[in-house]
Parts: sequence; C-alpha cells; structure tokens
Amino acid sequence: MLGFWAVKERRYGSGFNAIAFRRTTVSSEDAIERSKQIFGPLGGKFNASKLIWRMPNGGRVSFKYLESVKDAEEYQGRNVSDAWVEEVGQYPDPAPIDMLFGALRSSSGVPEQLILTGNPGGAGQHWNRSRYELVPFPTAPKVVTRAIKTEDGPHLHKMAVIPSRLSDNKILLSRSKNYKARLHLVGSQELVKAWLDGDYSAVPGAFFDCWSEKRHVVPPFNVPDHWLRFAAMDWGSASPFSVGWYAVASDPVTVEGMERGTRVIIPRGCLIKYREWYGGTNNVGLKMSNAAIAEGIKAREKNEKIAYRVLDPACFAEDGGPSIAETFALAGVHFRKADNRRVTRNGSISGWAQMRSRLIGLEGGAGPAMLVFFSHCKDSIRTIPVVQHDRTNPEDVDTDGDDHASDETRYGCMSRPWLQDAPTAALPKKDYSSYGDTDRDAEDSWRTA
Repeated sequence: MLGFWAVKERRYGSGFNAIAFRRTTVSSEDAIERSKQIFGPLGGKFNASKLIWRMPNGGRVSFKYLESVKDAEEYQGRNVSDAWVEEVGQYPDPAPIDMLFGALRSSSGVPEQLILTGNPGGAGQHWNRSRYELVPFPTAPKVVTRAIKTEDGPHLHKMAVIPSRLSDNKILLSRSKNYKARLHLVGSQELVKAWLDGDYSAVPGAFFDCWSEKRHVVPPFNVPDHWLRFAAMDWGSASPFSVGWYAVASDPVTVEGMERGTRVIIPRGCLIKYREWYGGTNNVGLKMSNAAIAEGIKAREKNEKIAYRVLDPACFAEDGGPSIAETFALAGVHFRKADNRRVTRNGSISGWAQMRSRLIGLEGGAGPAMLVFFSHCKDSIRTIPVVQHDRTNPEDVDTDGDDHASDETRYGCMSRPWLQDAPTAALPKKDYSSYGDTDRDAEDSWRTA
C-alpha cells in the first residue's frame, strides 16, 4: 500500500491526500516505520508529532485512528483522495468505515479509492465474509457489486476483491522460516485454518462450531403440501426482527446438495427453514410498526396453511396498554408464547442445546442433520455460524452480536423438541453414502435404523 501510494503521489502531486487508518494509532507503528524506509529516500518530510508525510511532489500521507462513527465524522468536508483501513476484521461494525465514503472526494480530479486489508478472524469476520463474498475463499481476484438506490436511480458500486494466502507471502516465509509452524501455537485450530488458508468459514470462538454449509444448507425445493408448517419470530424495532417459516419433514427425502453432484438426506422429523424475513441491516432494525410487520407476514404466508406461530414471551407483557402480541393479533396474525429457555436450569432442556442437537443431527454428526436451511435464507446462514460464546456465561451466546436469527431459530426448535433415540448395540452403523435417491429408499433405510 505504501509503495502504491508513492507511485500515485508522483503522478497526481499536491492533489493526492491519503490517510492510513487503524483502530488505534499505536497499531500503525510498523506501517510508520516502513513508510520511513520508503518515503524518506524519495525526499518526503515526516512530521512525527502529527504523523503526516509531506511528499516530494506536494501530496500528503498521514496515519490516524478510526474506532467509531464519531472518529470518521472528523474527516467530513475534507478532500481525502485515498483511505486505507488496515486489519478490517477488528471492526465489529462497518459503520465507521462506511462513513469514510463521505470524505472521499477530490477537487483536483484524483481518482478516489478506499482500500481495506485484513485477515480472517476478529469481531468483523461475519460482515467481511458476507459483503465481499469470501466463502468459499476466492482462488483469484474478482469484482463484487453492491446495488445502491439513489435519487438519480439505481447505482452499482463495484468492489475489487484480491485474495491472498500465507503461501503468497514469499518474502515473509523466506525470512521468517518458522512463522508458519508458530501459527499452530495460537491455540485455536479454527484460527490456524483461517490464517493459513484464508478460510472465512472457519469461525474462532463460534457458539455453533458444528455448523457446516455442506450439511445444513440446501437449494430450495418444493415442500410437500401435507408437511406441517409453522413460523417463529424474534421481535425488534431499533434492533432487527427475524421471522422464520419452517416445515416438518413427514417423510424422508433425498435432495440436491449445494455442491454439484452431492445429495443431502432429510430424515423424518427434520426442520426445514424454507423462508425468512429479516428486518434490518448491520444489526440495526427498520423500526417498522407492528401493523406493517403483520401485513408483511400475511403477504408472505398467502395461500399457505400455517399450523401455529411462536413469539418471544416478552412480547406478551402488558404495561398499561396492549402487548406487542396483542397488536399482531388485532392485525390478524396470532402468536403463542415461545419457550424462551436459553440455557439448562435444574435439568430442563435448553433452547441452545436443542438447536445444537438438531444441527449435529443423527449418529453424532455422522448422519443427516435435523435442521436445514434453504439457501435463500441468507441472514440465518450469515449470522448463525458466527454467533460467539458469552464471555461470562459460556453456555449462552453473546447478545451484543447479531443473534436475532439465532433466537428465532431457537424458538422454532423449542416448539418441536427433538431427542435422538438411544443407539441400539445390535444394529450395525449405517453407511449413509449408499442411500438411494428415492423417497422409498430413504424411508426403508430409516425404518431399519
């Protein structure tokens, strides 16, 4: 980045104004020292108190910290032609970074550019992997587009994604020969996998470490009409709401997998989340009225027979007026109280344990999962794998994260409790790879098991 900036400053001169950001100024020490090796011999002058370079052709390069939206607002109204945010995975929320787009401009005609660099892991892994389509990790550079609505009509914002793995850093590996081996000492196998392979599907500290897109995500298929359908909801206004629609498999079926040529068995009793409605972005809600949400639910359920709906029991509380659940009922959408037990107490089954057991599925994970998601349930697929353990209560999730789809899924699982049958020693272990593709083959196999 520093070398690139040296070349760009030579071309555009005094119109070039670049800022390198990290969450703390101290974190920029290595970059500052490297800048002295590059910019000094070129004739640049460094102001150590302000951490800013006056470059030989009149341009500027400075080092600043960026932790919050308030920090980013300090740069509004300035002509910042180039911004670089290093270790972007350390940002749990992209809002401070997105605010920088308001400062990217040039009255001198310098092409503006925002560049983010980072590694897998960290609090921002979930939005990084989603926004830049990093799962599966790209094998070559690509362009990702993002649709933006403006007063002048739709606009496509293009982002270049340039993947890099440890093996690409030839200089580091030649000069620090034991670096790769030392990475195995960081203590987390998921983090080792992430750093070595650039694997954004490996989530260090994930609450649901049993998650597998291969097992838990399937392409949409026609859900049989006779399968029971129900809905679950986690309410939110300032924070997002999440509504999920589920079908209960009455018959074992075998469906196409996400990878070409693969098959996924859906056993009898498996829950299939076939639709979701997520009301928010970046963990911020839409602030929709309950009446509007109710109309949206009815529109999505049109011509469907929904057996029941469950909702967070806190929505049934009355405090001098109608409860949230009552406002939904008045709009024609009826809910019953969800079982909100999060963790085990006095031997009772917990919601997270119930959800985890369904994700693990049969034969301790060697068999099919008992909870799967249609591939268009993107917010469930985006957020459930990355929810973290609560630091003070490892049996619960960190509620500061984006846990709304997880809560809603937990309510759905608790409305249909599932317990795997105890293994029978007389029965041989099943070879799932030999299952046939017809419903009858799958049904006969599961009857035997």
